[in-house]
Amino acid sequence: MATTTEIQLDVTLKVLLNELKEECSRCSRLIEKIQEKNLSGEEVEELLGELTASVTHLSSQSESIKVEIEE
Repeated sequence: MATTTEIQLDVTLKVLLNELKEECSRCSRLIEKIQEKNLSGEEVEELLGELTASVTHLSSQSESIKVEIEE
């Protein structure tokens, strides 16, 4: 019978993964909003600004996770 080995994730990595998950969801919602029709130019600009911030945050979080995993 096969056994499963459980790998314990360190608390920091768990927190980083949860933050990444939340930011991925936020990014996805922003993309959906941007793809809606009938948005004003101002709404599109605001959403693009938020999306830029979200993507930048995702990049930073991803790098932090990579470093944490490699340690």
